Amino acid sequence: MSEMQMVSIVLEAIVVFLCLAALFNGKKYMAGFAVTFAVYVLYDLARFTSASIPEMYLEGVFFVATLCALFSAWQIYSNEGMKTAAAKKKK
Repeated sequence: MSEMQMVSIVLEAIVVFLCLAALFNGKKYMAGFAVTFAVYVLYDLARFTSASIPEMYLEGVFFVATLCALFSAWQIYSNEGMKTAAAKKKK
């Protein structure tokens, strides 16, 4: 594994911790991003350690990670849309 891949794993882990910190500070929409990046870290570490995980499981886990990211993005989009609608009503 190259140095860049190792740096990428570290950066992904930092994203997980930042998402968890935001989650514990009341930003519930960050949960999906925390799960998504945690999956990325686990996947990259499994590849780094040459763990023998069946491809079927990895595909399933990545699908769940994608759904979690989609859910978080939808929550952010919905929340911003609600704020915009509320701001327009005040005018």
